[in-house]
Amino acid sequence: MFEQTFKNIDDILHKDSGCGSELDYVEQTSWILFLKYLDDLEKDKHTAAKLSGTTYQQIIEEKFQWHQWAAPKLANDKIDHNAKTGDDLVDFVNNELFPYFKKFKGNAINANTIEYKIGEIFSELKNRIQSGYNLREVVNLVNELRFRTHKEKHEMSHLYEGKIKNMGNAGRNGGEYYTPRPLIKTIIKVVAPVIGDTIYDGAVGSAGFLVEAFDYLNTKDLSASQTDILQKNTFYGKEKKSLAYIIGIMNMILHGVEAPNIIHSNTLAENLADIQEKDRYQVILANPPFGGKERNEVQQNFPIKTGETASLFLQHFIKILKAGGKAGVVIKNTFLSNTDNASIALRKELLTRCNLHTVLDLPGGTFTGAGVKTVVLFFEKGKATQKTWFYQLNLDRNLGKTNPLNEQDLAEFITLQKTQASSENSWTLNIADLDQNTLDLSAKNPNTPEEAPLRAPSEILESMAKLDEESSDILNSISKML
Repeated sequence: MFEQTFKNIDDILHKDSGCGSELDYVEQTSWILFLKYLDDLEKDKHTAAKLSGTTYQQIIEEKFQWHQWAAPKLANDKIDHNAKTGDDLVDFVNNELFPYFKKFKGNAINANTIEYKIGEIFSELKNRIQSGYNLREVVNLVNELRFRTHKEKHEMSHLYEGKIKNMGNAGRNGGEYYTPRPLIKTIIKVVAPVIGDTIYDGAVGSAGFLVEAFDYLNTKDLSASQTDILQKNTFYGKEKKSLAYIIGIMNMILHGVEAPNIIHSNTLAENLADIQEKDRYQVILANPPFGGKERNEVQQNFPIKTGETASLFLQHFIKILKAGGKAGVVIKNTFLSNTDNASIALRKELLTRCNLHTVLDLPGGTFTGAGVKTVVLFFEKGKATQKTWFYQLNLDRNLGKTNPLNEQDLAEFITLQKTQASSENSWTLNIADLDQNTLDLSAKNPNTPEEAPLRAPSEILESMAKLDEESSDILNSISKML
């Protein structure tokens, strides 16, 4: 039912002149879903308060509650089909509903409350659905969805992930919105966070790393206090772009994190010198943007000056990681071997301040639409790197939209990484053996079987002549027998 509803919503938005792309479909679906989610959340809290003999104070005024404007009911408890529609609905949403929710940000006690998140979301987007009749159809469809049970929330989060994936595939910057979930799950298994760790992604995007880390840690045997820690004091992120920020928050909420600690800000605008111990995290999981370029004023926030966005993010991650902290970061594979001064300096910074214990070399096509080869850097902060274990993921197929990366592809990597064993696809590099001037970490597999050398043209021609001669002799023998 949920899947068909999502398809029907996309069909309606496709017809609306205000929505021109998959990105618009996700954005507009998100704010309507969010308000329906809030309505179900408040109902659950009201019921829980009633059972405990307390009173629940609604956070949304009566006029702006879902049942008032989106799905008003008649006295017989059936939907009032004379509810606002057409121009009346668009006028209400644009001029009353959105301004009302924007105020929540300024009135919130702090940034970690659901009220603050409501205010942020409605400050960052607008209703793009121009036809009030289309908007009414979408609202009616969303009204049929339920977020009450664990099963319903799980199915909804799965479908929302699918929409994020489609959005990533549809856009030019696929990797910006969607990191393949099998890769994220593998990174988390290697980093292995535990309850009590603070987990951070400074390029949070659609929050794929944080929701998968939540699922990894959110086991059935957690105590009430551990559940509270997961909800409030575990996951942190920053996101620069408005749409990604909205989607990231919505994705976390649908996965079960009620008030995500995601901030809408440019991570790279922060000066590294201002980061103090209280600002640091125990685990970093991230896939910073590929190929972005930053202005000179942003570069001034970093000791190693470079316009490469991912290199600035890596400096930020090294700085903001606690001593003894662990990280898994996706980056372009050119980081391993670039010869410019900034790249060499950054490799030296990483190798001297952290133990880069593992590098996972990924095949082309891992990121749909990104068009770059990537590696995953696994490191721990606090001691210099002595040796690094490399694993080169060699698959017997080309990756793409219809043939994506799967968890089985990475099973051998997870198994071998535990002991850092040598194999046809893995090897260990001693840092002392590197050219200390360049610290080139190029992933050159010494265990790859050598290919037979190509023969010279003259040798090939000679072989062909010999075969012709043998064929002629065989034919002559056959002729004599006839």
